[in-house]
Amino acid sequence: MFYLIVFRARSETMKFYSILSSYGVKSEIVNTPRQISVACGISLKISSQDVPIAKEILTRRQFNTFAGIYLGSGTFQKY
Repeated sequence: MFYLIVFRARSETMKFYSILSSYGVKSEIVNTPRQISVACGISLKISSQDVPIAKEILTRRQFNTFAGIYLGSGTFQKY
């Protein structure tokens, strides 16, 4: 199972990718599915085991364009 972390700005997506990497969290930059229409076009794909640390980082830092975390199933439900 995987999750997508979605931002409305590419720059914040890339910044969060770098921050996750510095914490040792593996993530992948992927195209945002069309079903998630609030995004900039790219998102970060992470494993379910890394969601808690991603949420912790998101609450500690200010990301003005954070749009949500979505469960990466066929319907992309917001987490």
